[in-house]
Amino acid sequence: MANQEKDKKIEMEARKRAESTSSTNTAGQKANDKSVQLKKELGLIDGIGVIVGVIIGSGIFVSPKGVLLHSGSILMCLVVWLLSGVLSTFGACCYAELGTAIPKSGGEFAYLNASFGPLLAFLYLWAALLIIMPTGNAIIALTFAEYILQPYYGKCPTPQLAVKLLAVAVILFLTFVNCYSMKWVTRIQDSFAFAKIVALLIIIGAGMYHLIFGNTENLQNVTEDTSWNFSNIALAFYSGMFSFSGWNALNFVTEEMKNPVRDLPRAIIISIPLVSLIYLMTNVAYFSVLTKDEILSSSATAGSFGDKVLGVMSWIMPLCVALSTFGGLNGGIFSSSRLFFVGAREGHLPRIVSMINVEHSTPTPSLIFLAVMTILYLWVGGIYVLINFTSFIEALFITLTISALLYLRIRAPKMERPIKISLFFPICFLLIGILLVILPFFQDFFETGIALAITLSGIPVYVIFVMWKNKPKWMVGFSDWCTDATQKFLLCAPTDPEGSIEDITNVDYFSDDSGKANKSL
Repeated sequence: MANQEKDKKIEMEARKRAESTSSTNTAGQKANDKSVQLKKELGLIDGIGVIVGVIIGSGIFVSPKGVLLHSGSILMCLVVWLLSGVLSTFGACCYAELGTAIPKSGGEFAYLNASFGPLLAFLYLWAALLIIMPTGNAIIALTFAEYILQPYYGKCPTPQLAVKLLAVAVILFLTFVNCYSMKWVTRIQDSFAFAKIVALLIIIGAGMYHLIFGNTENLQNVTEDTSWNFSNIALAFYSGMFSFSGWNALNFVTEEMKNPVRDLPRAIIISIPLVSLIYLMTNVAYFSVLTKDEILSSSATAGSFGDKVLGVMSWIMPLCVALSTFGGLNGGIFSSSRLFFVGAREGHLPRIVSMINVEHSTPTPSLIFLAVMTILYLWVGGIYVLINFTSFIEALFITLTISALLYLRIRAPKMERPIKISLFFPICFLLIGILLVILPFFQDFFETGIALAITLSGIPVYVIFVMWKNKPKWMVGFSDWCTDATQKFLLCAPTDPEGSIEDITNVDYFSDDSGKANKSL
């Protein structure tokens, strides 16, 4: 009760400050609303823009080297890309069912919490906090900086300090945009989703031109050096699946969709096959122009492609890639910040992270929190180390999430499901996912072992900060003081959500009473 009264008092103070600093009637009206909520502003086109914008980030421009390195041959490399697209489509179909049955933001966190309880959900949140989200965004920011600086340095190595400082700048800028206006976020996302498709179409067009005029020497021995080592193939899949990271991005922002039941599955069905086709054709184009050795020796595959094909206009390619990664980073910040927002709302992170800016209706504390974590990861290792580090943990929790779908099918058969897919999709994904989680231990035990250890370190954190209710007064007092001070500084107020994940898990779907079992979510 004391915390609620304090929140209301601070909220009123924040509203007054927002009214006094607001220069428009719209902002004043927002500040006077009775509740503070995330706005439902995402339609079908916006949903497609989010998915395509997040998927086509840095992966297709840096991952071809990683896929080829571990698969060995051109044919096996293309097979890995094709199967990565198929697997992503299967996973996206599963997430469409979960996202419409459990219509809450937070993606895997919401589904694991509703299915297996708070501990497993917290471990995902912990891994996402320390590894998945900031690492993924750091990779995209570094790729943006690398490509935007490449034309200035030509064939000379790009100074890593300059790359990292520019990456910091773009992270801070896009974090500001995400804090300031949801409309600007969606405009950037929609615009740059189009720009990045144009960039890939340039690559595809140049590659097809080469093939049409008989330049097929690079594709003569497509099976040469094929790797049949299953652990290597799994690592190749990691690089391939990293390029498809983001097919679940819309599930993190379900509460901000105007009609998630209608638009979520449609956006998924349109986006994933489209991206899969573009990726496959892009890789054929790469191989039609570049030799295997050129791809493996290049730190920027698309840049090397542009140098060889576009001549004096080769600067266009780094610019297009930079635009692509800029949009991908914007989408990554937008979707991943909602995970921490939902986690805090459920009591798994500090309370301040769950609050909304009363003037702009954006999760400002969550966005700032994510920006700090992402900037820290800019100074850790290289891009390919970060990719392997991230992909293992992401594969682990996505596999667990798909198993949640099967678990709910068995334990809660009467749960309302606006979309109900064939069991063929989750079973296939689950079998392949288990292999992708287990096999890398035999090839790269050190990196995967560290990633797993970091994830499991969340157990004592959960016990101390989430399960332990009777904390010392000094600890509670310090936490409240930090929350109050930050809340006042950022003009934030607690949200008034349309039911929490806990509300969903309390519904008796496991009962034989059909009245309860069919309760709408």
